[in-house]
Formats: sequence, C-alpha cells, structure tokens
Amino acid sequence: MSEVTHGIGWFEIGTDDPAAAERFYGELFGWSFTDDASGMPYRVVTTPEGSVDGGVFPTGGHTPNYAVFCVVVADVEQACQRAEAAGGSVLVPPQKVDSGLVFAHLRDPGGNHFGIYSQPPGQAG
Repeated sequence: MSEVTHGIGWFEIGTDDPAAAERFYGELFGWSFTDDASGMPYRVVTTPEGSVDGGVFPTGGHTPNYAVFCVVVADVEQACQRAEAAGGSVLVPPQKVDSGLVFAHLRDPGGNHFGIYSQPPGQAG
C-alpha cells in the first residue's frame, strides 16, 4: 500500500463471484491472487511492479458488485465528516479490522463510490 497520505493506495473489487473475477483480471492483466494473511475471506491482488495493489472481496451477493479506488487518509472518521460537509455521503461508516486498519466507503456528490483507509498506528501507509 502507498505511503502517501491522500494518494491512491489500494483498490478493491467487490464481487459475488471471486473466482470469475480472479480469472478475468488474471488473464487480462497478469495479476496474481493470494489469501489475506489475517485469515479474512479477502484475496490480495498483486499487480505489476510500480502499480497499486488491491484486493478482491467476496460480497456473497449482499451488495452490488463494485470496483473502487481507496485513498490513504490520516483519520477516517474526520475524512467522513469532511466528505459529508463537502456534499458527499458515507456508504459504509468507519470500521476497524483486527489488524487496526480503519476503512470506510464514501460517495462523492456525483454519485461515485470510493474508499478511504488509514493504517494501524505505527505502520506506514
């Protein structure tokens, strides 16, 4: 993930068919996929050197499929408040995973979905 705050540091593909998404992107771009080290049902995407890596999230059909970019922020809660003040909305409120990473999903005033996250304390972006 990127070390630059406010830069794109990750992307996420949410899908009800992770195997098909991995086949498609793997064949199209040569991306590789591995299990997330935390044991979550998340697959980490490795892209060519110099590119932003990402993940495949199995939605289980509970949400529409999506592909979003994720921006590194210092404080997810504060960024959500700033987004709402600027005319955006919070789709998924701030959530903290066991590793300490905090994330949220937002929508800009034009309706575009994107993510934000901050790394656990003491870990570079």
